[in-house]
Amino acid sequence: MATTNASIEDVGPKPQSFDIEIATTQNADYRSVAWSGRYLQVTLMSIPVGSDIGLEAHPETDQFLRLEAGNGRVQMGAANDQLTFDEKVSDGWCVLVPAGTWHNITNIGTAPMQLYAIYAPAHHAPGKVQPTAAIAMADKADAPADWSVQPAHEPDKHG
Repeated sequence: MATTNASIEDVGPKPQSFDIEIATTQNADYRSVAWSGRYLQVTLMSIPVGSDIGLEAHPETDQFLRLEAGNGRVQMGAANDQLTFDEKVSDGWCVLVPAGTWHNITNIGTAPMQLYAIYAPAHHAPGKVQPTAAIAMADKADAPADWSVQPAHEPDKHG
């Protein structure tokens, strides 16, 4: 299914294509799962001015994040109080987060920061839409699909 707007339907582990730049820049939700495969997942994110993704570490998940709009500050490190990697990022930049690394991206711009994230393995329920970070944090029904391949689970850590 080819899609050209922000209304992306997560078709699960089936072939999918869409204009990720348009979908990302049109996304107004904190997190919207765009595609869920057996081994990885694509999510779209919109971070309001002054807000952040949230300090966290995924012990068994590598991440690729790419900014499509806005300006951010990415911080990463071995512990939640040892964020030794500190860089400004903007439209077109990618952030590569190794599994187990504490990380956060803060919107330091004057407009929403629009980005997408690719997780390996999948981290969220297929098709899940969470309008705000608060809703995402409180969401107890946000687990990867049973058909996704997951490692022996070590829980995520939040700062």
